[in-house]
Amino acid sequence: MIVFDMDGVLVDPSETFRRALIETVRYFAGIRMSQDDIVRIKNRGGYNDDSEIALLAIRSAGAAAEPAEIREFGRGLYWGDNGDGLIRNERWLVRAGVLERLVARRRLGIFTGRGMQSAQYTLNRFCPSIEFDPIVTNEKVENLKPAPDGLLRIKREVPGVEMLFVGDNIDDCRSANSAGVRFVGIASRETPRHEETRALFEELGAEAVLESVNELEDCLR
Repeated sequence: MIVFDMDGVLVDPSETFRRALIETVRYFAGIRMSQDDIVRIKNRGGYNDDSEIALLAIRSAGAAAEPAEIREFGRGLYWGDNGDGLIRNERWLVRAGVLERLVARRRLGIFTGRGMQSAQYTLNRFCPSIEFDPIVTNEKVENLKPAPDGLLRIKREVPGVEMLFVGDNIDDCRSANSAGVRFVGIASRETPRHEETRALFEELGAEAVLESVNELEDCLR
């Protein structure tokens, strides 16, 4: 079974979630984060939730804001009114035919830090004919990545099946290690600090590090 993270693996988050993060920090703290700043913080581990990164940046700048306020503002930027926010900028990263060939041979699942509403919106938009089962989102786990809760839940739901988790950040890899699940990392050249991320994956024992999810078929062969 192949379990996918979504952002950075199936979908490019740079002009959606990460743009919302950058604009949230600018609104509350008057400073402008870069995409490089975001990856630098994510590579520390423990910052899988973008609102936690925003809170860190805002407070580091000496500004004050409540976590719920930060989360709500970022959510508004992402969704807009009736889906006309940054979500419109989503860019699907998987080439046509890749998922169709994979699902013909293996069961596919999702373990993402997104909420279910956002995950289903994107999957229905870009790959409505592909069945992902189970789909584990942040509402379905007690502890977010790097905790292994989501992968352990999938293990319980699909017992006895060998699992491979494909993710793009250090918390994904640590989650897989804690759950005893094989891991393949994605370190795209389009993403800042990709060599640093690659090195961290290798240090943590990733089975392979790819530049794109589109290389996964060859990797599995």
